[in-house]
Amino acid sequence: MNITIVAGARPNFMKIAPIIEAIQNKKKEGFNINYRLVHTGQHYDKNLSGTFFEELNIPLPDSNLEVKSGTQAEQTAAIMIGFENELMVNKCDLVMVVGDVTSTMACTIVAKKAGIKVAHVEAGIRSGDMDMPEEINRIVTDSLTDYFFTTSTYANKNLSALGVPESKVFFVGNVMIDTLLKNKSRLAKPSLWDDLNLSEKKYMVMTLHRPSNVDEEQQLKKLITQIVTLGKDYPIIFPVHPRTKKLLSNLNLNFDNLYYVNPLGYLEFNYLVKNALAVITDSGGITEETTVMNVPCITLRDSTERPETCDIGTNILVGSDPEKIKNAFNILLSGTWKQGVTPQLWDGNTAKRIVHHLVSI
Repeated sequence: MNITIVAGARPNFMKIAPIIEAIQNKKKEGFNINYRLVHTGQHYDKNLSGTFFEELNIPLPDSNLEVKSGTQAEQTAAIMIGFENELMVNKCDLVMVVGDVTSTMACTIVAKKAGIKVAHVEAGIRSGDMDMPEEINRIVTDSLTDYFFTTSTYANKNLSALGVPESKVFFVGNVMIDTLLKNKSRLAKPSLWDDLNLSEKKYMVMTLHRPSNVDEEQQLKKLITQIVTLGKDYPIIFPVHPRTKKLLSNLNLNFDNLYYVNPLGYLEFNYLVKNALAVITDSGGITEETTVMNVPCITLRDSTERPETCDIGTNILVGSDPEKIKNAFNILLSGTWKQGVTPQLWDGNTAKRIVHHLVSI
């Protein structure tokens, strides 16, 4: 079996690392399974993609489509053209896509039109928010997928409601947690730790990148001002996404406890998360990591495709509602944040289960 694995953006790399390792181990056992890694280049900043290959011991990609940035349509089209050429030259039996980024959807469409079966890792998750490009990517991808690898029973139910046969759905757990658990002992203290005189549970981490939060200047200013004011007794570390950096340069938001830093590598960022009092974010993946690390997480979104992080994890949704944000900070600073539980099968063995099913298929 020859598998083409697609990665395009930062979250993808965390997910493919353990899958590649599991494939390599299966091959050593004598199974006829090979992979080819295609990097679409959707994330092209070194801190957003390149360092992940080094940190997570991922082999360099066999092909890099180097699509870089553009509008949704431009980026999708560039990925599709590049990936079509890739598949014409390098035949495979299966295309594996992960997550819900533009590359996930675009490469799924190309593969299916080329008559190649598709396996989707993280299939079936839904936020219900059609204003999110990721939700559209999920819906399109799952409408074409042949084999669905799911992270939760919520995802299984979503697929069942769509009429997906149970025989095509494999509840395997969360592959991103495989990477987290494997690297937990390797998490690295960033230089800013000593530079800012940080100490365990005495600071917060904030990440923002969703268009609904960062694309309108006054909304972004209002959001950051409230968060920094509520957390005034704590340093707030803000690794700034490239798209957010452009907006911030016009806002002149300077607070004594707010520290803008460049995007961090996987090991350094998760060291900060693990030791933080709390994380304020609009990312879906970070809510999974904070749940496993039992770190309070305040999510600046009205919906989530990962409801397990709220129902049994450490995550609370507040959207951009000032009262909900204030209430979440009150709970946090009073020391009464809920205790989380790790969801089923988030145990570090997801990739092994995926590859076991692949060779069975």
